[in-house]
Amino acid sequence: MSPDDHQLSLSDYLAILKRRALLIIATFGGVFAVAVAVALLIPPVYQSTGTIMIESQQIPNDLVQATVTSYADERIEIIKQRVMTRENLLRIIDKYQLFKDRGLTFTPSEQIDEMRQLIGVQLVNANMRQGQRGSATIAFRVSFEHRRPDIAQRVANELVTLFLSENVKVRSERATQTTEFLTQEANKLKTELDALESQIASYKQENGAALPQNMTLSMNAIQRLEGELRDTERDHRAAEEEARYLEVELAGAKAAVTNAAVLAGVGSPAAMADTNEAELQKARALLARMATTYTDNHPDVRATKRRIAALEKALAEASSAPAASTPVAVPGASKSPTVAAAELVVAKVESRLVAARSRMQLLQGQQGGLRARLAQAESQLLQAPQVERGLAALMRDHEGAKRKYEEIRAKQMTAQVAENLEDDQKAERFSLLEPPLTPDRPIKPDRKKMIALGFVLAGVAAAGLVMLLETLHGTVRGADAVAAITGHRPLVLVPYITIAEEAAQRRKLLLRLLGAAVALLLVALVAIHFLYMPLDVLIVKVMLRLS
Repeated sequence: MSPDDHQLSLSDYLAILKRRALLIIATFGGVFAVAVAVALLIPPVYQSTGTIMIESQQIPNDLVQATVTSYADERIEIIKQRVMTRENLLRIIDKYQLFKDRGLTFTPSEQIDEMRQLIGVQLVNANMRQGQRGSATIAFRVSFEHRRPDIAQRVANELVTLFLSENVKVRSERATQTTEFLTQEANKLKTELDALESQIASYKQENGAALPQNMTLSMNAIQRLEGELRDTERDHRAAEEEARYLEVELAGAKAAVTNAAVLAGVGSPAAMADTNEAELQKARALLARMATTYTDNHPDVRATKRRIAALEKALAEASSAPAASTPVAVPGASKSPTVAAAELVVAKVESRLVAARSRMQLLQGQQGGLRARLAQAESQLLQAPQVERGLAALMRDHEGAKRKYEEIRAKQMTAQVAENLEDDQKAERFSLLEPPLTPDRPIKPDRKKMIALGFVLAGVAAAGLVMLLETLHGTVRGADAVAAITGHRPLVLVPYITIAEEAAQRRKLLLRLLGAAVALLLVALVAIHFLYMPLDVLIVKVMLRLS
């Protein structure tokens, strides 16, 4: 049987405790004293917290829709990032001298990292109504930790102010940017719409007669032009007939002048015959040309035939008259009244003929203008389908641009109302529910727990040290251990006899240990009193914290 197989009994454990009592007490006391000292000497950390409530929009969303529609926790996170920028944190650190005791080796980047760890933002959620998932953020807490309670309160108040101002700034900026963007888009669409309207106006002006809405007017205009052309042609034919009649009348009047001159003795029958013969040849040539175009019943044909008959009759009368009785004109003799009257008739007929021919020319020019206008109107009427197609494309583009402009204008008005809502603080907003207060007790360290943990650690350390020493020492103690080694029980047990010198040495050692402990305690108390806090104040604070 080996010594390792020997099982210690209760008496053995009691013997170990009695034998190692001084070591157990010293180890337990030292560890527990260190734990208590650490728990009492660790500087306290105070936390000041402000609560910000998220108030819903005062005007119903059905009436006015706010520009900012994101979730509250998302906006809080965005505002948190904007508040906890390097510039803001350095400004707060310099303003309140938060890390002046850290020395020059504590760099600004390390200060900012430490500052961000000391700032806390905690969301306060409320359960949603039945049928909805998740939770809604109704408030959030902004806190700051520091060794001095007044500094913690002032910095927390600074952070709360930044959160409130940044929320207003973010919402106002977003509403303003939305309004400006929609205004720019509305101006662009208005310019495009004006350009399309000008293009449509120019297109209608260029193709006015061929527009679908002007088809009836174009048809009426064509009918009116056709009627005017028919009237002009009728007037032209009437003028032609009048001119032909006047030509016949002029020929008769000239023949009458010749006859009157012959009868008055101022003309020659041969000259009169030559004149009548020439007029007859012209009339016959005209009749031959008219026969290829008109019928015998045409008024111009009948007038020309009457003219030819009159000329033939005049030639016949001139040829039947006796030559001796023909008077001879006397040079320088005055005209007879008959000849003068006949010449006056000729002059009147000639003037009427000139007027008729002028009218014919005027009517012919009018006919040309009417035919040109009629051809243009008919050409525009033929182009009506293509013009209608082009106009439909322009109107379609105009309607699309107009619809977009109206939509963007409606959104612009909504954005403007939302901006006014933000300016008047009627939209969803952050309101300070509880301002940061100066804390009256620290949040850490938890001294009670630290002392309790130190008590447990002191016991574990003492037990562990005793077990380690017993294991390493290897001394055989007790009759059972001897029996376990030899296999035989000892016959006689001689107890340990303590001599007077050993007892005196033990007393001296105990007194020395107690003196050292007392001296160490006194030195610690003096150091605490002069270096950390007066003992009376410390005792009061400890009693308050423990209570």
